[in-house]
Amino acid sequence: MEGAVQADPRNAAAILRLHFHDCFVQGCDGSVLLDDTVTLIGEKKAEQNVNSLKGFDIVDKIKTKLEAECPGIVTCADLLAIAARDAVVLLGGPYWDVPVGRKDSKTGSLEQANTDIPTPQQGLVTLVSKFLAKGLSPTDMVALVGAHTIGVSRCANFRDRIYGDFELTAKYEASSQPYLSKLKEDCPLDGGDDNVSPMDHFTPNLFDNAFFETLLKGTGLLNSDQEMYSSLVGFETSSLVEKYWADPITFFKHFSDSMVKMGNITNPEGGEVRKNCRFVNT
Repeated sequence: MEGAVQADPRNAAAILRLHFHDCFVQGCDGSVLLDDTVTLIGEKKAEQNVNSLKGFDIVDKIKTKLEAECPGIVTCADLLAIAARDAVVLLGGPYWDVPVGRKDSKTGSLEQANTDIPTPQQGLVTLVSKFLAKGLSPTDMVALVGAHTIGVSRCANFRDRIYGDFELTAKYEASSQPYLSKLKEDCPLDGGDDNVSPMDHFTPNLFDNAFFETLLKGTGLLNSDQEMYSSLVGFETSSLVEKYWADPITFFKHFSDSMVKMGNITNPEGGEVRKNCRFVNT
């Protein structure tokens, strides 16, 4: 993991996102890693995964080393949970103990991936309900979305925001105009869907609490992020945004706790220890 993050700090966010997208579909069972086969439809082509999930090659490399040293012991789901923690630590974020014992599923669910994973365009009520459905509270949600302190987003996911209510939430402050101009340059109204911008433009390669400052300024890149502070029904979430910006220690503590909680969402069907994370054992 260290080598991957040194090669490109964005790999840290890629692995963290893989873990999140894994846990939100069937629990943390490695289902997000499965390739499509003749007999199995995986989750990689889901709306929130296709063209955006990365890091599968990193998982493959780690798994190959694990299988060489202790074959049939470490599941892909556990590997992903531990790698996500290490990714956060490598960019200056908190350390937490990762409980292990997850099993790798023998199935994926494209349908669940399309319905259960939050999208950047959704409003606060929908987002909160999606987290609650997974046993995660609004506090867990705000803490976990704080992971957007690292990583980038595709233009296709923030175009509506920057040509929509961005200036309104930024209160038409002159100080936000150069940033907005840069975003529009990177993300034109037509084309450029795959162009990317960091979600935390202050310190994009550092796991800190600067992401929450973007929300306080009204300049959050994604609609779903800004909703946590600017939504008319966001009494609880907006106070958490303010708390995490004022107190990075509390943010780190809540983030760690929420990562453990999310990482403990299990697939009731059990599973196996895959030899190759892309395919179920034959």
